[in-house]
Amino acid sequence: MKDVDFSRDPADRLFDPKVRTALAEFAVDDDLGPLEAAAAVRTAARGLDWLRSHGTDSRGLSPGALDILIRISGSEAGVSIKDLAGAAGVSSRNVTGLVDTLERGGLAERVPAPADRRSVLARITPAGRTWLEEFRRPSQAAMAAVFRGFTPGETALLRHLCLRVVENQHHLARYLEDRP
Repeated sequence: MKDVDFSRDPADRLFDPKVRTALAEFAVDDDLGPLEAAAAVRTAARGLDWLRSHGTDSRGLSPGALDILIRISGSEAGVSIKDLAGAAGVSSRNVTGLVDTLERGGLAERVPAPADRRSVLARITPAGRTWLEEFRRPSQAAMAAVFRGFTPGETALLRHLCLRVVENQHHLARYLEDRP
């Protein structure tokens, strides 16, 4: 995980002086707020990814395979590769490889799609449900530790603010795609 120097500004909010200094040299104007916020989001995301990788790797799965296993656990009938790819924001080829991994581990299986015999669905197995159940408690304990000291309102606000960032990214991406 990235080494962070924690300091507090006059409003008693955390910041990293090394990041602030580097961004001050980079910025066009004196408004470092958005740049520092983006750096903090990246640092937090990398830390969460590290925890997730550490937790899943020790149990023999990649974070991507875990995502797929969680997604297919919500459907008794199974989920199409195309739908999994769309939900995860990755290619169908990537999901196919992840389902292959889950299948080799006995955590998922491919079953024929009832509506289209040419298509298959990925479905969780009983062993996959057991794996998820055993992973659930340590995962929730880790997230409780990460968000220790946060009120329910603060976690809801953090979720909201992060999704606003994602929403703005979607708007920006559409704008950039529509430009000639």
